[in-house]
Amino acid sequence: MPQASSLFIRLEFRLAERLFQNRWLLPRSERTQRLTMRLFKRCAEAGHPDALSVYGHMLFHRSLSPQDKARGARYVVEAAQAGDVKSQYQVAQIYEHGCAQYPRREDYAVTWYARAAQSGHYLAAERLVSAYRLGELGLSIDESQAAYWEQLAERHPLNDVTAA
Repeated sequence: MPQASSLFIRLEFRLAERLFQNRWLLPRSERTQRLTMRLFKRCAEAGHPDALSVYGHMLFHRSLSPQDKARGARYVVEAAQAGDVKSQYQVAQIYEHGCAQYPRREDYAVTWYARAAQSGHYLAAERLVSAYRLGELGLSIDESQAAYWEQLAERHPLNDVTAA
């Protein structure tokens, strides 16, 4: 039965994505948005990695309540730990800027930026280039490290700009 529920969760996630991205399926309305968010939530709670990333990002950036923001951050961290590259970048930003549940930790931010950059996330590599050139995120100025991350970014030019 786990396969059946897993298949159902994947189908629910696909439906939620379609509702979120396409207007042709159903007209945009408050009811459609509630349905979409409910589907994303069910999928995230079931552990679907893409749902953890998408729903977590929406909660963290669009919620008004601190509890929802904290839950969103937790979902994003779970997705990042599962290997989702977009979430790895988002976790790095969470640690760079800090939030209620995850205080500012520049060393963690560097680690997550590096993971995302090594997996091909352009913006993460660019952030490390800047950090090494300007001595940010607790790093000392190191032109050779900046060049390394710049070279890595050039291998994946602008492929993830919309992934931030």
